[in-house]
Amino acid sequence: MSSERKIRVAVVFGGRSSEHAISCVTAANVLQAIDRDKYEVIPIGISTSGHWVLESGDPERLSISDGKLPEVDVTAMPVLFGSNRELVVNAPGAVPDTLGEVDVVFPLLHGPWGEDGTIQGLLEMTDIRYVGSGVLASAVGMDKHYMKVVFAAAGLAVTPYVVVRGAQVDRAAVDALGYPVFVKPARGGSSLGISKVDGPDELDAAIAAARIHDPKVLIEAAATNPREIEVAVLQGLDGGRPEASVCGEITVSGGGHEFYDFETKYLPEGDDFAALSIPAALPDEVAAQIRAQAVTAFEAIEAEGLARVDFFLQADGRVVINEINTMPGFTPKSMFPLLWNYSGLDYPALVDRLLTLAMTRETGLR
Repeated sequence: MSSERKIRVAVVFGGRSSEHAISCVTAANVLQAIDRDKYEVIPIGISTSGHWVLESGDPERLSISDGKLPEVDVTAMPVLFGSNRELVVNAPGAVPDTLGEVDVVFPLLHGPWGEDGTIQGLLEMTDIRYVGSGVLASAVGMDKHYMKVVFAAAGLAVTPYVVVRGAQVDRAAVDALGYPVFVKPARGGSSLGISKVDGPDELDAAIAAARIHDPKVLIEAAATNPREIEVAVLQGLDGGRPEASVCGEITVSGGGHEFYDFETKYLPEGDDFAALSIPAALPDEVAAQIRAQAVTAFEAIEAEGLARVDFFLQADGRVVINEINTMPGFTPKSMFPLLWNYSGLDYPALVDRLLTLAMTRETGLR
């Protein structure tokens, strides 16, 4: 990389998953926050059909407006990664136009075909540095089933669960969990496809709703009167241990919302029913325990860069890990940037920290 030019960052967003719109919203905020004096930004959108295009990167167009969710402009110029980490505009009937070498990729993709190790593998193959976890950690962090297996092996308490694949459902095993249960796509996020099920007669419909997003379904026992606590984690600088933010708490009430679903997370009326408390009102020793467990979870899946770790604090004081998110949302309402902002790292500084971590990371096997 020449010292005479800015660091060239390809911000990749959209994607084929059902979280396409939220990825666009995340990108809108990151594109606004990147220091243009230090970085040259190339916005790349991936359409829901998997086509890569050179996007305008207009933050306003990529934001939620009047309840309408954004999407990648499929009419934009197609692009691809060529040899030597170069980005190439590949318009039909035209001579390919090279945009130059990309120094680092910021993959702001949520869900399958992006957050699950797929794009990470592509970038590894092309020897390009990128923000966030590698192939293994991304895949484990996406699959709630294997995530629980790894967490349990690391000594973290997880909620009991049943995995459903194919047409057969082990109803006896589900009954043994006790109702209510939560039914969710095993490899999904943004609370899409999740249902709270109060009895066996609701189970089939909930499984069908989850399978819209993933053929693999997870059924979890409901935690006992839980408080929902979240912690943001960043990879340490210069080889240091990961750093945990303060704890935050989510409280949902009213409006027919029984849990932190898609509407309460992202749509404007959600503010009426979901409250984010930062820092969470916790005894110091409990907060310290949860923050330590967040770091344990980060290290257990060998995460890199960033993650948000979610917990249930049960009525009996027991801490149960819910999940880890290796590419958490960066919207203005998202916990990850809010937690770091309270912890002393504002949005632009957070974005710069992540790009710095990516640029200092070795390519190849680590």
